[in-house]
Amino acid sequence: MSKRTFRIRGGEPLLDIASYGRAGPGESVGSLTPAGLEQIRRTARRTPEVVVKVLPRASNDLKAVGKHLDYIGRKGELKLESDDGERFGGLIGKDLLDDWDLDIDDVRRQANLVATKSRKPPKLVHKLMFSMPPGTPPDKVLRAVRNFAREEFWGQHRYAFVLHTDEPHPHVHLVLKAVNEQGVRLNIKKATLRHWRSEFARNLRMLGVEANATERAVRGESRKAKRDGIYRAGLRGESTHVSAQDEAVAADMIRGKSSFEFGKRTLVDTRRQVESGWRNLAMTLAKNGHQDLAHYVQQFVDRMPAAKTEREWIGQELRQRIRDPRVRNHDDRAR
Repeated sequence: MSKRTFRIRGGEPLLDIASYGRAGPGESVGSLTPAGLEQIRRTARRTPEVVVKVLPRASNDLKAVGKHLDYIGRKGELKLESDDGERFGGLIGKDLLDDWDLDIDDVRRQANLVATKSRKPPKLVHKLMFSMPPGTPPDKVLRAVRNFAREEFWGQHRYAFVLHTDEPHPHVHLVLKAVNEQGVRLNIKKATLRHWRSEFARNLRMLGVEANATERAVRGESRKAKRDGIYRAGLRGESTHVSAQDEAVAADMIRGKSSFEFGKRTLVDTRRQVESGWRNLAMTLAKNGHQDLAHYVQQFVDRMPAAKTEREWIGQELRQRIRDPRVRNHDDRAR
Protein backbone atom coordinates (compact mmCIF):
# COMPACT_ATOMS: atom_id res chain seq x y z
CA MET A 1 0.00 0.00 0.00
CA SER A 2 1.40 3.38 -0.97
CA LYS A 3 2.16 5.96 1.70
CA ARG A 4 2.59 9.68 1.83
CA THR A 5 2.72 12.53 4.28
CA PHE A 6 -0.43 14.62 4.13
CA ARG A 7 -0.34 17.62 1.82
CA ILE A 8 1.53 20.46 3.51
CA ARG A 9 1.74 23.96 2.12
CA GLY A 10 5.40 24.24 3.01
CA GLY A 11 7.03 22.57 6.02
CA GLU A 12 8.40 25.73 7.59
CA PRO A 13 7.98 26.53 11.31
CA LEU A 14 4.83 28.38 12.35
CA LEU A 15 6.88 31.47 13.26
CA ASP A 16 10.58 31.15 12.40
CA ILE A 17 11.74 33.79 14.87
CA ALA A 18 15.14 32.10 15.30
CA SER A 19 16.12 33.21 11.79
CA TYR A 20 15.96 36.83 12.96
CA GLY A 21 18.62 36.05 15.55
CA ARG A 22 21.08 35.06 12.84
CA ALA A 23 21.11 38.50 11.24
CA GLY A 24 23.98 40.81 12.10
CA PRO A 25 23.80 44.57 12.78
CA GLY A 26 22.33 46.43 9.83
CA GLU A 27 21.45 43.26 7.92
CA SER A 28 18.01 42.56 6.49
CA VAL A 29 16.01 40.10 8.60
CA GLY A 30 13.32 39.20 6.13
CA SER A 31 10.22 40.79 4.69
CA LEU A 32 7.55 41.85 7.16
CA THR A 33 4.30 40.94 5.38
CA PRO A 34 0.91 41.99 6.79
CA ALA A 35 0.19 38.37 7.72
CA GLY A 36 3.59 38.09 9.41
CA LEU A 37 3.05 41.30 11.33
CA GLU A 38 -0.31 40.04 12.57
CA GLN A 39 1.19 36.79 13.79
CA ILE A 40 3.97 38.67 15.56
CA ARG A 41 1.34 40.89 17.18
CA ARG A 42 -0.74 37.90 18.30
CA THR A 43 2.30 36.14 19.75
CA ALA A 44 3.69 39.23 21.54
CA ARG A 45 0.28 39.91 23.08
CA ARG A 46 -0.03 36.25 24.11
CA THR A 47 -3.16 35.44 22.12
CA PRO A 48 -4.56 32.02 23.20
CA GLU A 49 -2.78 29.15 21.51
CA VAL A 50 -4.60 26.30 19.82
CA VAL A 51 -3.83 22.70 20.73
CA VAL A 52 -3.91 19.83 18.23
CA LYS A 53 -2.95 16.41 19.58
CA VAL A 54 -2.61 12.93 18.17
CA LEU A 55 -3.81 10.69 20.97
CA PRO A 56 -1.82 7.56 21.89
CA ARG A 57 -2.07 4.53 19.64
CA ALA A 58 -3.27 2.20 22.44
CA SER A 59 -4.98 -0.81 20.91
CA ASN A 60 -5.87 -0.09 17.29
CA ASP A 61 -7.82 -3.15 16.16
CA LEU A 62 -11.42 -3.05 14.97
CA LYS A 63 -12.86 -3.70 18.42
CA ALA A 64 -10.76 -0.95 20.01
CA VAL A 65 -11.73 1.60 17.32
CA GLY A 66 -15.41 0.83 17.87
CA LYS A 67 -15.00 1.24 21.63
CA HIS A 68 -13.22 4.57 21.15
CA LEU A 69 -16.02 5.89 18.93
CA ASP A 70 -18.57 4.91 21.57
CA TYR A 71 -16.39 6.37 24.32
CA ILE A 72 -16.12 9.82 22.73
CA GLY A 73 -19.87 9.67 22.12
CA ARG A 74 -20.25 9.09 25.86
CA LYS A 75 -22.00 5.77 25.29
CA GLY A 76 -24.73 7.36 23.21
CA GLU A 77 -25.26 10.54 25.23
CA LEU A 78 -23.56 12.72 22.59
CA LYS A 79 -24.10 12.72 18.85
CA LEU A 80 -21.13 12.25 16.54
CA GLU A 81 -21.07 14.14 13.25
CA SER A 82 -19.67 12.40 10.19
CA ASP A 83 -17.91 13.76 7.13
CA ASP A 84 -21.16 13.76 5.16
CA GLY A 85 -22.88 15.93 7.79
CA GLU A 86 -24.98 13.12 9.26
CA ARG A 87 -25.30 13.04 13.05
CA PHE A 88 -25.27 9.69 14.83
CA GLY A 89 -26.69 8.97 18.28
CA GLY A 90 -26.51 5.85 20.41
CA LEU A 91 -23.79 3.20 20.30
CA ILE A 92 -22.68 3.68 16.71
CA GLY A 93 -19.07 2.47 16.78
CA LYS A 94 -19.76 -0.75 14.85
CA ASP A 95 -22.01 1.05 12.33
CA LEU A 96 -19.25 3.49 11.43
CA LEU A 97 -16.69 0.70 11.14
CA ASP A 98 -18.95 -1.00 8.59
CA ASP A 99 -19.65 2.27 6.76
CA TRP A 100 -15.92 3.04 6.50
CA ASP A 101 -15.04 -0.53 5.35
CA LEU A 102 -12.47 -0.73 8.13
CA ASP A 103 -12.77 -4.51 8.13
CA ILE A 104 -11.27 -4.54 4.62
CA ASP A 105 -8.45 -2.24 5.76
CA ASP A 106 -7.82 -4.55 8.70
CA VAL A 107 -7.48 -7.61 6.43
CA ARG A 108 -5.06 -5.70 4.20
CA ARG A 109 -2.90 -4.51 7.08
CA GLN A 110 -2.75 -7.99 8.63
CA ALA A 111 -1.58 -9.40 5.28
CA ASN A 112 1.00 -6.61 5.02
CA LEU A 113 2.12 -7.35 8.59
CA VAL A 114 2.86 -10.97 7.69
CA ALA A 115 4.54 -10.05 4.38
CA THR A 116 6.87 -7.45 5.92
CA LYS A 117 7.37 -9.32 9.24
CA SER A 118 6.64 -6.06 11.04
CA ARG A 119 5.97 -6.12 14.78
CA LYS A 120 3.80 -3.01 14.83
CA PRO A 121 0.63 -2.99 12.71
CA PRO A 122 -0.23 0.31 11.01
CA LYS A 123 -3.10 2.34 12.42
CA LEU A 124 -6.64 1.86 11.21
CA VAL A 125 -7.56 5.37 12.38
CA HIS A 126 -5.89 8.48 13.77
CA LYS A 127 -7.41 9.80 17.00
CA LEU A 128 -7.09 13.59 17.06
CA MET A 129 -8.08 16.21 19.60
CA PHE A 130 -8.52 19.95 18.99
CA SER A 131 -8.84 22.20 22.01
CA MET A 132 -8.78 25.79 23.23
CA PRO A 133 -8.35 27.42 26.66
CA PRO A 134 -11.26 27.84 29.10
CA GLY A 135 -13.61 30.64 28.14
CA THR A 136 -13.54 29.94 24.41
CA PRO A 137 -17.10 29.54 23.03
CA PRO A 138 -17.54 25.75 22.57
CA ASP A 139 -19.86 26.14 19.57
CA LYS A 140 -17.16 28.08 17.72
CA VAL A 141 -14.52 25.45 18.52
CA LEU A 142 -16.88 22.86 17.02
CA ARG A 143 -17.55 24.97 13.92
CA ALA A 144 -13.85 25.64 13.42
CA VAL A 145 -13.06 21.92 13.53
CA ARG A 146 -15.95 21.18 11.17
CA ASN A 147 -14.65 23.74 8.66
CA PHE A 148 -11.04 22.59 9.11
CA ALA A 149 -11.94 18.93 8.54
CA ARG A 150 -13.97 19.77 5.45
CA GLU A 151 -11.03 21.68 3.95
CA GLU A 152 -8.40 19.09 4.83
CA PHE A 153 -10.09 15.69 4.57
CA TRP A 154 -13.47 15.81 2.82
CA GLY A 155 -13.68 13.47 -0.18
CA GLN A 156 -10.38 11.87 0.82
CA HIS A 157 -10.49 10.47 4.35
CA ARG A 158 -13.62 9.41 6.21
CA TYR A 159 -13.98 11.01 9.64
CA ALA A 160 -16.34 11.66 12.55
CA PHE A 161 -16.11 14.17 15.39
CA VAL A 162 -17.82 15.30 18.58
CA LEU A 163 -17.57 18.25 20.97
CA HIS A 164 -16.79 17.71 24.67
CA THR A 165 -17.56 20.40 27.24
CA ASP A 166 -17.14 18.34 30.43
CA GLU A 167 -13.74 19.94 31.13
CA PRO A 168 -12.87 23.67 31.43
CA HIS A 169 -11.21 23.73 28.00
CA PRO A 170 -13.68 22.98 25.17
CA HIS A 171 -12.30 20.31 22.88
CA VAL A 172 -13.32 18.22 19.88
CA HIS A 173 -12.39 14.59 19.35
CA LEU A 174 -11.98 13.64 15.69
CA VAL A 175 -11.49 10.07 14.46
CA LEU A 176 -9.90 9.99 11.01
CA LYS A 177 -9.66 6.92 8.80
CA ALA A 178 -5.93 6.40 8.18
CA VAL A 179 -6.31 5.10 4.61
CA ASN A 180 -8.09 7.38 2.16
CA GLU A 181 -10.60 6.46 -0.53
CA GLN A 182 -7.77 5.93 -3.04
CA GLY A 183 -5.92 3.50 -0.75
CA VAL A 184 -3.24 5.99 0.30
CA ARG A 185 -2.19 5.93 3.95
CA LEU A 186 -1.85 9.18 5.90
CA ASN A 187 1.38 9.48 7.91
CA ILE A 188 1.32 12.32 10.42
CA LYS A 189 4.65 14.15 10.76
CA LYS A 190 5.68 17.19 12.80
CA ALA A 191 5.15 19.39 9.75
CA THR A 192 1.63 17.94 9.42
CA LEU A 193 0.77 18.97 12.97
CA ARG A 194 2.24 22.45 12.45
CA HIS A 195 0.07 22.88 9.38
CA TRP A 196 -3.05 21.60 11.18
CA ARG A 197 -2.47 23.93 14.12
CA SER A 198 -2.09 26.89 11.80
CA GLU A 199 -5.27 26.02 9.88
CA PHE A 200 -7.29 25.35 13.04
CA ALA A 201 -6.26 28.77 14.40
CA ARG A 202 -7.13 30.43 11.09
CA ASN A 203 -10.60 28.86 11.11
CA LEU A 204 -11.18 30.08 14.67
CA ARG A 205 -10.14 33.62 13.73
CA MET A 206 -12.58 33.54 10.80
CA LEU A 207 -15.30 32.95 13.41
CA GLY A 208 -14.14 35.92 15.49
CA VAL A 209 -12.17 33.90 18.07
CA GLU A 210 -8.69 35.14 18.97
CA ALA A 211 -6.38 32.20 18.27
CA ASN A 212 -2.72 31.72 17.51
CA ALA A 213 -0.40 28.89 16.50
CA THR A 214 3.32 29.16 17.27
CA GLU A 215 6.07 26.85 18.48
CA ARG A 216 6.43 26.50 22.25
CA ALA A 217 10.10 27.59 22.27
CA VAL A 218 9.29 30.75 20.30
CA ARG A 219 6.86 31.78 23.07
CA GLY A 220 9.52 31.25 25.72
CA GLU A 221 7.84 28.14 27.12
CA SER A 222 10.24 25.39 28.09
CA ARG A 223 7.83 22.89 29.64
CA LYS A 224 6.55 20.12 27.40
CA ALA A 225 2.90 19.14 27.41
CA LYS A 226 2.18 15.86 29.13
CA ARG A 227 0.69 12.97 27.22
CA ASP A 228 -3.08 12.87 27.46
CA GLY A 229 -3.23 9.72 29.59
CA ILE A 230 -0.61 11.02 32.05
CA TYR A 231 -2.35 14.41 32.24
CA ARG A 232 -5.76 12.89 33.02
CA ALA A 233 -4.34 10.43 35.55
CA GLY A 234 -2.52 13.36 37.20
CA LEU A 235 -5.79 15.27 37.55
CA ARG A 236 -7.25 12.26 39.36
CA GLY A 237 -4.13 11.92 41.52
CA GLU A 238 -3.54 8.44 40.04
CA SER A 239 -0.50 8.99 37.80
CA THR A 240 2.41 6.73 38.77
CA HIS A 241 4.57 8.63 36.26
CA VAL A 242 3.94 11.97 37.99
CA SER A 243 4.37 10.43 41.45
CA ALA A 244 7.70 8.84 40.49
CA GLN A 245 8.99 12.16 39.10
CA ASP A 246 7.91 14.04 42.24
CA GLU A 247 9.54 11.48 44.55
CA ALA A 248 12.83 11.49 42.61
CA VAL A 249 13.10 15.29 42.67
CA ALA A 250 12.03 15.46 46.33
CA ALA A 251 14.75 12.94 47.26
CA ASP A 252 17.38 15.07 45.49
CA MET A 253 16.13 18.19 47.29
CA ILE A 254 16.35 16.48 50.68
CA ARG A 255 19.94 15.40 49.95
CA GLY A 256 20.77 18.87 48.66
CA LYS A 257 21.66 17.32 45.35
CA SER A 258 21.23 19.11 42.04
CA SER A 259 20.98 16.60 39.20
CA PHE A 260 22.64 17.51 35.92
CA GLU A 261 20.31 17.18 32.95
CA PHE A 262 21.77 16.70 29.48
CA GLY A 263 19.01 18.75 27.87
CA LYS A 264 19.73 21.86 29.92
CA ARG A 265 22.48 23.20 27.65
CA THR A 266 20.32 22.76 24.53
CA LEU A 267 17.41 24.45 26.32
CA VAL A 268 19.54 27.46 27.27
CA ASP A 269 21.12 27.71 23.80
CA THR A 270 17.69 27.62 22.15
CA ARG A 271 16.38 30.29 24.48
CA ARG A 272 19.40 32.51 23.74
CA GLN A 273 18.72 32.25 19.98
CA VAL A 274 15.01 32.94 20.44
CA GLU A 275 15.62 36.02 22.60
CA SER A 276 18.20 37.30 20.12
CA GLY A 277 15.69 36.83 17.30
CA TRP A 278 12.94 38.72 19.14
CA ARG A 279 15.26 41.61 20.06
CA ASN A 280 16.54 41.94 16.48
CA LEU A 281 12.96 41.84 15.30
CA ALA A 282 12.00 44.65 17.70
CA MET A 283 14.79 46.81 16.24
CA THR A 284 13.66 46.02 12.71
CA LEU A 285 10.04 46.85 13.51
CA ALA A 286 11.03 50.19 15.03
CA LYS A 287 13.20 50.95 12.00
CA ASN A 288 10.26 50.27 9.68
CA GLY A 289 7.86 52.53 11.53
CA HIS A 290 6.13 49.91 13.70
CA GLN A 291 7.11 51.44 17.04
CA ASP A 292 4.02 50.22 18.93
CA LEU A 293 4.56 46.63 17.85
CA ALA A 294 8.28 46.92 18.59
CA HIS A 295 7.34 47.98 22.13
CA TYR A 296 5.07 44.93 22.57
CA VAL A 297 7.80 42.63 21.26
CA GLN A 298 10.38 44.12 23.64
CA GLN A 299 8.00 43.69 26.59
CA PHE A 300 7.25 40.15 25.48
CA VAL A 301 10.89 39.06 25.46
CA ASP A 302 11.68 40.93 28.70
CA ARG A 303 8.90 39.02 30.48
CA MET A 304 9.87 35.55 29.27
CA PRO A 305 10.26 33.19 32.24
CA ALA A 306 13.62 31.53 32.77
CA ALA A 307 14.20 28.39 30.72
CA LYS A 308 13.77 25.38 33.05
CA THR A 309 14.02 21.64 32.59
CA GLU A 310 11.14 19.39 33.70
CA ARG A 311 12.98 18.52 36.94
CA GLU A 312 13.46 22.23 37.70
CA TRP A 313 9.73 22.85 37.14
CA ILE A 314 8.86 20.00 39.50
CA GLY A 315 11.30 21.30 42.14
CA GLN A 316 9.72 24.75 41.95
CA GLU A 317 6.22 23.27 42.39
CA LEU A 318 7.31 21.14 45.34
CA ARG A 319 8.78 24.19 47.09
CA GLN A 320 5.55 26.12 46.47
CA ARG A 321 3.48 23.27 47.91
CA ILE A 322 5.71 23.11 50.98
CA ARG A 323 5.19 26.84 51.55
CA ASP A 324 1.45 26.63 50.86
CA PRO A 325 -0.21 23.16 50.84
CA ARG A 326 -3.25 24.67 49.12
CA VAL A 327 -1.27 25.19 45.90
CA ARG A 328 -2.44 22.66 43.33
CA ASN A 329 -0.17 20.46 41.26
CA HIS A 330 0.94 22.27 38.12
CA ASP A 331 -0.02 19.47 35.73
CA ASP A 332 -2.91 21.43 34.27
CA ARG A 333 -0.58 24.23 33.17
CA ALA A 334 1.66 21.76 31.38
CA ARG A 335 -1.15 20.66 29.11
